[in-house]
Amino acid sequence: MPAYLIENDKKITTATVRVMKASGEKIAMLTAYDFTMATLLDRAGVDIVLVGDSAANTMAGYATTLPITLDEMVVYARGVVRGVKRAMVVVDMPFGSYQASPEEGVRSAVRLMKETGCDAVKLEGGREHLETVRRIVAAGIPVVGHLGLMPQSVHAYGGYGLRAKGGAEAERLLEDARLLEDAGCFALVLEKIPATLAAEATAALSIPTIGIGAGAATDGQVLVLQDMLGMNDAFRPKFLRTYADLGAQVTDAANRYVADVKQRAFPTAAESY
Repeated sequence: MPAYLIENDKKITTATVRVMKASGEKIAMLTAYDFTMATLLDRAGVDIVLVGDSAANTMAGYATTLPITLDEMVVYARGVVRGVKRAMVVVDMPFGSYQASPEEGVRSAVRLMKETGCDAVKLEGGREHLETVRRIVAAGIPVVGHLGLMPQSVHAYGGYGLRAKGGAEAERLLEDARLLEDAGCFALVLEKIPATLAAEATAALSIPTIGIGAGAATDGQVLVLQDMLGMNDAFRPKFLRTYADLGAQVTDAANRYVADVKQRAFPTAAESY
């Protein structure tokens, strides 16, 4: 049964995260793209599970997040929602699903909510998407904003470097953060910006901020699950802390399985019917 149909007084909601900010309790967010991992994260006490468009990289092997489609996001999100009871499930709106017009954005957000049972959607961008945010919120759909490094704009940036290092870009980010709050966003992701700027934005907003590569002063943190589990040797940025080395463990387990099959050590009589 979708999480939103389950009566659960421990369920994380938009009201819960506001209280967490007000009380100073940090918010823990991780990505997931399937039922099994979502179940494990929910059991571990993760507050928000993000079905990120980073699935384009981690699940499909694309170099950027741009190719993933709304259809694909629906499939990933359905599995995650089925695996979660307590955590809030937020789904990224992929590139091309909201940029053309507010009407398209509303249609895409409605589809994600109706077809997956998720709790909220997330989209990238500031003042250029305020009307889209307002319209989605007016439709009854909670929205998380995203500023700083926005992977869907990687070609415009010319890379994945630190954003808003100062000057006009930093001022624009602060203004956009306030505008997104005014437009109805209930939370804001800040990606790869100076820690001092993230702290300033966090202090200026009444809604919680979730940082990734944005220092410790944000109201919460998010990482891509495969990255923090050590499953991607090619991606080790400064902000990433790995909590396991599953890449090596999975490779070792597969190696031992192959050896047992080749040497006829598996299955044994005890493992046969």
